[in-house]
Amino acid sequence: TMGNWLVNHWFSAAVLAAWLGINIFLFTYYFLFFDWDERYFYTRAILGSALAWARASAKCLNFNSMLILLPVCRNLLSFLRGTCSCCRRTLRKQLDHNLTFHKLVAYALALLTAVHTIAHLFNLERYNQSQQATDGSLPAVLSKMHLQGSNKWLNPIHSNQTTVEYVAFTTIPGLTGVIITLALILMVTSSTEFIRRNYFELFWYTHHLFLVYFAGLVIHGIAGLVRGQTEQSMAEVPPHHCAEYLTQWDQNCTHVCCKDPEFGSIPAESWKWVLAPIILYVFERILRVWRAQQKVVVTKVVMHPARVLELQMQKKGFCMEVGQYIFVNCPAISPLEWHPFTLTSAPEEDFFSIHIRAAGDWTERLIDTFQLETPRIEVDGPFGTASEDVFQYEVAMLVGAGIGVTPFASILKSIWYKFQQADQTLKTKKIYFYWLCRDTGAFAWFNDLLASLEQKMAESGKADFLTYRLFLTGWDTSIANNVALHFDTATDTVTGLRHKTIFGRPMWNMEFAAVAAAHPRSVVGVFLCGPEALAKSLQKSCHQHSSLDPRKVKFYFNKENF
Repeated sequence: TMGNWLVNHWFSAAVLAAWLGINIFLFTYYFLFFDWDERYFYTRAILGSALAWARASAKCLNFNSMLILLPVCRNLLSFLRGTCSCCRRTLRKQLDHNLTFHKLVAYALALLTAVHTIAHLFNLERYNQSQQATDGSLPAVLSKMHLQGSNKWLNPIHSNQTTVEYVAFTTIPGLTGVIITLALILMVTSSTEFIRRNYFELFWYTHHLFLVYFAGLVIHGIAGLVRGQTEQSMAEVPPHHCAEYLTQWDQNCTHVCCKDPEFGSIPAESWKWVLAPIILYVFERILRVWRAQQKVVVTKVVMHPARVLELQMQKKGFCMEVGQYIFVNCPAISPLEWHPFTLTSAPEEDFFSIHIRAAGDWTERLIDTFQLETPRIEVDGPFGTASEDVFQYEVAMLVGAGIGVTPFASILKSIWYKFQQADQTLKTKKIYFYWLCRDTGAFAWFNDLLASLEQKMAESGKADFLTYRLFLTGWDTSIANNVALHFDTATDTVTGLRHKTIFGRPMWNMEFAAVAAAHPRSVVGVFLCGPEALAKSLQKSCHQHSSLDPRKVKFYFNKENF
């Protein structure tokens, strides 16, 4: 199993190892640097190892802040996906892990922020203790050096009345640190799966605190409260030789070490790390705004059962691939909110369409609005995801759960057109389609497509090309009785299709074993649009049923991510 995992995920593992390696290197290098370097000899006399913990975590925070925006530059990812269309499938597939990487970097930021904050709380406490000390120790002497001149201070606390809370809320590093941390806490906590699915607006608005985060980050170190000895001063009074004289010498001392050391601030450098990604992201947002301004014509509105709204639209220059998605905005409901929807039309059609299920405030309001009038719609996209690759596999297993069937509506329609046009470029020899659904109402809008596809395949002598299985995961006794009554009929009582609906959940091990037996030397693409639990189950089956022998069956897992 480990061997199969490495075969399927070697690039992901390499990226993860590189990211982890750079983080470990930065942390270790700067920890040792600030823990050993002569320039910070006197700073360490007051702060101890907490200085190294604070500075090392700061470097890693800068590095991860540089990375956090890149995975959410949708247009950049689309461009990269287009430019590496001739690359290996494994390489292109990694772009679908963009949000996983974004979350990973976010969790790293949260952890490093905790380390950085705790270290600085220790630092403030030690600065305070040193300022109040009257024992003539080295930290006490260093803390009084602000009395010798403006450039000589090392301890930023110059008064015995100063508290940690006072520094945290009145200095630039303190205040920006508090604001950055609060912004990060709100962004991370509002990004949970539950909140994203049920309160998308809350997730959407709190996530825009990233503007506050980056503004705070850029100015966080500008005051230069953490200082080290200047190069010139080190040459004149080397700390290792001269430190003892600071606590002993008197006014008549003539030794070379009797001169006071001078200190300088560590320059703010966060902006150097994040400037390029911020500029890239600004261009990304400008491109989104420009694309959104282009006129969209809603050509047809269909209200399907189970409160599913179908919108058919046209937009000048719009060019899509199967299984891509768009972001939709309705200014009449909210001028700022953009929601992702998978395209259900095929590239061969002269319109593009989406199916919207009532799931949350925004979708409820959109469906209600379209039942009264046709409001103005703005569209950004399309953006590429894994389903574009479906025709690159000899055999494809398509798995959709509930409304997650949408990308496969596009694929199945496109296959229908390819057969109609006798397309010779179609590599796919066989498609297995699985749809898992809780209630019968959700099948309604998809029935016509499957029925016409069934008929078309039969007419062209390709009835075996598509095998589909519909699994009803929730049912009541009336449905069960009806099925029992009409068990011998040619078509299904639930959907009216030739393939009977199966009640319950699929036994994935049996399904994969059957596909592996039917195609012992094929490369099989497994495509899912559905929940995480199902993804884990399918991924496990992909690993278990892939052969280590390169000449035998291989299963490659793909998941829709947005």
